Amino acid sequence: MVAKRPEGIYPYIGTDTWAQRLADAIENTCEDQEVVPPPRQAIVEGLASALPDTEIKNLVASPRGRKVLKPTAYRVVQAGTDKVLLLMCDVHGAAVAPWDLNDRTVGCWTPPSPEATQRVKDLVAAEITLREAEKAAKSAEKEREARRRAPGDETYSAEALAAATQKQLDAVRRVKELEKERQALLAALGNRRPRPLVRSAEEDGEPKAALTLAEQPYEVAVHVQRYAADSLERAGRTRGYDLVESLVDAGQLSKGMNVLQQWQIINPDGTVSRIWRMAAVTGNNRALARLDIFGVRLEHLVTGVPQSLLSLPREKTDPALRLLSLREVLNRISTRLNEAGAKPETSPEDSSVRAGKIATVSTEIVIGCNKPAALEHVLRALNVNDHLRGIQPYDEDARLVALFATLVDSYSKQSLLTAALAEAFPSARGADLLDLLGVRDALTANGPLDPLEPLVPAGEEASPVVLRDIAVRAITALVFPEIPPDAGQGTGKRTIRDTGRFWPVVKGTLQESAWSQVTAKTAGARTRLWSAAVAQLFLHRGNILSALGLFGVTETKEGSKQDPGSLKELLLGAEAGDATAWAALVQRMAPALMHAPEPFITPGQGSEAGESRKGVRRTPSSSLASLTLAYSSKSPAISRALLLTFAKSVLEHPDATQPPVAEAGGHLACYGERHRDEEEQTAITAGMVIVPDTEGQPTAYVADKDWFDETFPVELGRPVQDPAASSTVTGIPVPESDPASSTTSHGEAPPDPRERLSTLRRELPARVELVGGSYQRAVDSAHTLMTDFEEARRLRAQLDEEALPAEQRIEWMEKLTKAREAAQASVTTLGQVEALILQI
Repeated sequence: MVAKRPEGIYPYIGTDTWAQRLADAIENTCEDQEVVPPPRQAIVEGLASALPDTEIKNLVASPRGRKVLKPTAYRVVQAGTDKVLLLMCDVHGAAVAPWDLNDRTVGCWTPPSPEATQRVKDLVAAEITLREAEKAAKSAEKEREARRRAPGDETYSAEALAAATQKQLDAVRRVKELEKERQALLAALGNRRPRPLVRSAEEDGEPKAALTLAEQPYEVAVHVQRYAADSLERAGRTRGYDLVESLVDAGQLSKGMNVLQQWQIINPDGTVSRIWRMAAVTGNNRALARLDIFGVRLEHLVTGVPQSLLSLPREKTDPALRLLSLREVLNRISTRLNEAGAKPETSPEDSSVRAGKIATVSTEIVIGCNKPAALEHVLRALNVNDHLRGIQPYDEDARLVALFATLVDSYSKQSLLTAALAEAFPSARGADLLDLLGVRDALTANGPLDPLEPLVPAGEEASPVVLRDIAVRAITALVFPEIPPDAGQGTGKRTIRDTGRFWPVVKGTLQESAWSQVTAKTAGARTRLWSAAVAQLFLHRGNILSALGLFGVTETKEGSKQDPGSLKELLLGAEAGDATAWAALVQRMAPALMHAPEPFITPGQGSEAGESRKGVRRTPSSSLASLTLAYSSKSPAISRALLLTFAKSVLEHPDATQPPVAEAGGHLACYGERHRDEEEQTAITAGMVIVPDTEGQPTAYVADKDWFDETFPVELGRPVQDPAASSTVTGIPVPESDPASSTTSHGEAPPDPRERLSTLRRELPARVELVGGSYQRAVDSAHTLMTDFEEARRLRAQLDEEALPAEQRIEWMEKLTKAREAAQASVTTLGQVEALILQI
C-alpha cells in the first residue's frame, strides 16, 4: 500500500504520461511556429519533471485531437533574424539551477582550453589527497595525546610517545607539502577555473534548442559547480539588500528566463549519467537564493542528490545512492516540507515556512529557436542586455567585457564586422570566409580562437601565439577604428570630418559624445574597455588599469594605426636590426607583459611628488618606452639576443603547459626573491619566463617585475637631451667635422670594424629570410593575377563580350612591363649577393 502524500503548499510533480503529452504539445507548436524544439528527452526529464501536476493540464490543449500549447502559454521573441519561443509557466521553486556562465561573474573564469581542464582535474585530485592527509594528521595528533596521557611503564611510554610524536610531525609536514602543491596548482590556473564549454544539444545528429556540457568526472563537476556558486554569491554581495530575505518576505516579483541544459557526469564506476536540468539565463542570483532557502546545494541538483539527504520516513538510507530524477528529488523535497509545515511546533526559521512564498515561481523557458547553433550567443546577449540596463551594480571588469560583447554584436548587426576585420588584416588568407558567430565567441573568450584562422597571413602557421596576436589586433581594431584622412586638411576651410563606417558603431554602442568632443576622459574609458576585453584571452589576468596611458586622444579619434606586419615579420625585422619593427613588436607584447604569472607592467606606481615618498614614479607607458628604447641602448647589461629571447618567451608564455626547469636540474627562483629562503619563495608555475643572459641563454632566475625594472629602468625611457642643442645653449660652438679628430660628426666614436662585422653577421640571416618572404608573396600575387586574368578571358569568350579599350590594355601592359623590369634587375642584384656570401 502506497502511503498518501501529505497535503501542503509545496507542489508535487505530475506523472510521466502528462510529461509525454507536454512533449507532444511543444513539438507540434514548434512545428507550427517554424522553429526547432529541444530534444524530447530534455522536455520530459528537464521541463515536465519540474512542473506541478496541474500546471501541464493548464498549458496543453487538444484541438482536433492534436496536442498543442495554448496561445496564452507561450510567446515569440524576435531579435533581428533570431527567433526564440518561450513557454510561460510556474515551476517548482527548487527546480532551476543557476547558469555558471553568467556575465556578472565573467572575471572568475579563464578561457576554455584542454590544459586548464587537466589542471582542474589535478587540483581536484590534490584537494582529495590533502583532505585525507589532514584526517591522518588529526588522527596522529589524537594518538599522540593518548600516548602522552596513558599510564604504564615509563620506558615503554616514552618510546611510544616519541614514535607517536614523530608520526604526528610527519603527518603535519605532509599536509604542508600538499597544501603547497595545491597553491601551486591554483597559481597555475590564475586562481580561477576554465569556463565550461557549452554547445548545442543534438538529437539524431541534428542541433536542438537546448545546451549541453562536455563530459566531466563527478568530482570535477562538483568542484566547478561549487566554484560557480561561490563566485555568484561573491558578485551578489554588492547588492544593497539581502536577496534571500527579500524572497522569503515578498517572493519572486519578476520572471526569469531559463534554458534546458544537460550535464554529463562520469561516475566513479565509469558509467555516464546524462542529467537534464533547467538553467537560469537571467535571474541567476534568484535561482541560487531559492536553492539556499530550500536547503539544496547547487552541485547536488546538477550531479544527483545523495539519497541520505532526502530519505523518506521508514526508508533505509544508502550513502552511495544518488537521486538523478528531478521528479523524484522535487517530490521528496515537497513531501518533507509539507510534513514539517503541518507540525505546530515547526520553527519560523524552518525551510518549510521560509520557502512558502517561492513554492512555485513564474518563469519563461526556451522551448524553440530558429538557429540552434546560435542559441548560446542569443542567450548571452539577452543576459548582457538584462544586466546592463538593470539597477544592480556591476563589477568593473565584467561590465566592460559585457560592453565589448555588445560592441561586437553591433558590428555584426550592421554587417560591418567582416569589413572591419578585412581592413585591419589586409594580408589575411580570406577574411570573407569568417564564421562570424565563432569570431564573436573567440573575441569574447567564449570559445576557441580557431575561427580567427582566416585572418592569418598566407604562409604563416596558425599557432596559438599567432591566433592570440590576431585576436588582440582584432579587438584593437574594433575598439579603436581608423577613420578616413582629413580631405580638407591644408585648405583653410572649415569642414565636417568624415568618421567613416566604423567609428559611429563605437560611438553609438558606448554612447559617447561627438568625434570633435573626444577628450582624455573618453580615451581612458575606451582604453579600460580594450584592456578588459584583451584580458579575457589570458589565463593569468592582471589589473586592467595596467593599460591606462597606452592609448591617448589621438588613437581614440584617428584610430589605432597598427603595424600590419605579422609576428614572424616583426621578429625577423628586429633580428635584422630594424628598430621600427622592434617598437611594433613591443606594442604586440604589451598584453602579455600585463597578464603574465609575474606581471611586468602594473598600474601606475611610485610617487608623483618625489621618489623619497613611494619610490620611483613609473607608469605603464614608461615601461613600454624603456623596453622600446632598450633596443638602441648601449648598456652592457642589454643585448639584442637578450631582448629577442625575452620577447619570444613573453609571447609564448600563455601556452606553456609545464613550469620552466633550470638547466642541469638547478633550483629556479623569482629574481626579486633570490635572497629569500626556499620555503618563502613563490612557487614556479607554468607560464613563467626564465631570465635570459646577454647571449640569450637561460639563467637560474625567473623574470619578474623587479628584474624588468632593474634591466629596463625608468631613466632608459626618458628622452636624452641632444648634445648639439646643449652646445648651442651654452654658446660653445662644436665643429661639424675635424679630420684629425677620432669622433664622428655627431660627437660619437666611429664604430669598431670588428663589432660592425659581428653585427652584420648576426642580422644578415634574418634579412635574407625577410627578402625570401617578400619574394614569395610577390610570386603568389603574380600567380593570383594570372589566374584572375585567365578567368576573365574565359568568361569573355563564354559570354561573347567585346574586348576592353586598347588604351586601358596598353596602360596595364606598361605597368606590368615596369614590374617585370624591376624583378629582372632584382634578380641581378640577388646574384651579386650570392657571390658576396662566399666572401664573408
